[in-house]
Amino acid sequence: MILEFWQTFLYQPLFNVLIWIYANLTDQNLGWAIVYLTILLRLVLLPLTIKSERNKSKNTLVAKEIIQLDKDFAKDHVLKKEEIRKVLKKHKISPWSKAVVLGIQGLVLVLLYQVFLRGITGKKIVEILYPFIEFPGQINTDFYGTALGDPYNIYWSGLVMAVLMIEIYFDFRKRKSGLAKSDLTYFFLFPGFVFLFLYILPVVKALFILTSILVSIVIHNISKVFLKPEEV
Repeated sequence: MILEFWQTFLYQPLFNVLIWIYANLTDQNLGWAIVYLTILLRLVLLPLTIKSERNKSKNTLVAKEIIQLDKDFAKDHVLKKEEIRKVLKKHKISPWSKAVVLGIQGLVLVLLYQVFLRGITGKKIVEILYPFIEFPGQINTDFYGTALGDPYNIYWSGLVMAVLMIEIYFDFRKRKSGLAKSDLTYFFLFPGFVFLFLYILPVVKALFILTSILVSIVIHNISKVFLKPEEV
């Protein structure tokens, strides 16, 4: 039942969209098809992403209110939790928007891995394609000299690590309170863990994550123009 749902409603639709993009929009370049698919996914998730960005713009005000609640209800944890929920509700902050965006991206990562794990040879493509999707022939998995299905690629996993470190660095620069030791640990360990994780997986994973990070950076910077922080 679960396998049938996964195959029919998740894996097969994603595969068909990927192949359609590959055959019609990217001149049969699978790497760019992955990039286009990632951007399309982020556009579909844009309402949730905007909601998440709007939450960020309110975080300063909410953090101050929660700190005050910690002081006011230090001895009553049950009432404190209730008051915190009221604050979040008042400012219409929901943690689920970001969780859903990350969850769906994680799901697509698994699906893309399954695509390359199963193989994308002619016979398997024909079995999975919808009748209205044209068979593109042998899939070209070369992306600027790199085979997208190959693991142990230092360049692409290292590129993701570098972008993450740059993003974290600029995020730290915005802080007025300075950096704690845990911040510096996070600065090195998190990108390093991502590097090791992507290094042992096919390159397609790194390409998907890199594109998603860059799209997130673009959306974040655009949202700063339109989503102004609330005044206390």
